[in-house]
Amino acid sequence: MLILQQVVSGLMLGGIYVMVAVAFTLTIGMLNFLNFTIPPIFMLAGMCAWGLTRYGLPLGFGTASVHWAVALLLGVVIATLASLLVERFTYRYLKTKYGDATEHAIPLVSSLGFLLVFENLVVIYLGSDPQSFPVPFKDANIRAGDIVISIPQLVSLIASIAMVWALASLLRHSRTGRALRAIAENPLAATLLGVNVLRIVPVVFLITGVLCGLAGMIFTLNYHDVDAFMGNEVATKAIAAMVIGGLGNIWGAVAGGLIVGLTETLSIQFFGGETVKITVWGFLLAVLLIKPQGLFGHTRIGKGKF
Repeated sequence: MLILQQVVSGLMLGGIYVMVAVAFTLTIGMLNFLNFTIPPIFMLAGMCAWGLTRYGLPLGFGTASVHWAVALLLGVVIATLASLLVERFTYRYLKTKYGDATEHAIPLVSSLGFLLVFENLVVIYLGSDPQSFPVPFKDANIRAGDIVISIPQLVSLIASIAMVWALASLLRHSRTGRALRAIAENPLAATLLGVNVLRIVPVVFLITGVLCGLAGMIFTLNYHDVDAFMGNEVATKAIAAMVIGGLGNIWGAVAGGLIVGLTETLSIQFFGGETVKITVWGFLLAVLLIKPQGLFGHTRIGKGKF
């Protein structure tokens, strides 16, 4: 029963990794660079929500705190706006000014700069100490015999899978989705066919911001603890999930996120908490040795990804 409980917990934890892994997959699949601003965008949702409940609007200058539910929604909005800000400077401005010379190192390095800026702004403004987010339900669980299922975690898992399904449908069936897939295959050819890249690319960052903001909100609801560096640990495991599932494959990222969640909880059960990183990254290396493109990836990134 204890192992079954860890399996359930692993799937619930994997739901958070799924959303962040899909955010990484979109950026690397569509634009071919690893977006280092994903960890701080995830963090902004939780820390800004905590700041609003503690200090009110606008984060320190108000007189009354904001209700926790409203604060979480505002945290998602702030995370999404931060992602669009990143798009403006890491992709649009540099792309317009330097053209193809920016592919792909400059966007990557500039996104790393945003990571440091966002994290240090939060440290300066809200502090670096871990904080407890005030939610009214500390023990909202369903019990099935000896198995305990957290209701917020269950809702989170269902919501993450539903969002990925909606995203996959958008990419496959909508005009915007077709334009995004065209850019992923060949940006130059997409431009020649009439796709306005500078209007379509912000959609990638918008979706990335929403996914990371919701993941940060879900993490905060489930675990109640936030700090200025909370996104880093989640992001490293989400990257592992993305690679395990296969670069550029959305449903591969889903599978990878659930696998990483299961691996983490089961390694804690059998080997102890200090072995989590070894187990997760060891599993990643094993997958790469057997199938370098990942479980559901393609031999060439850019072909049939979405």
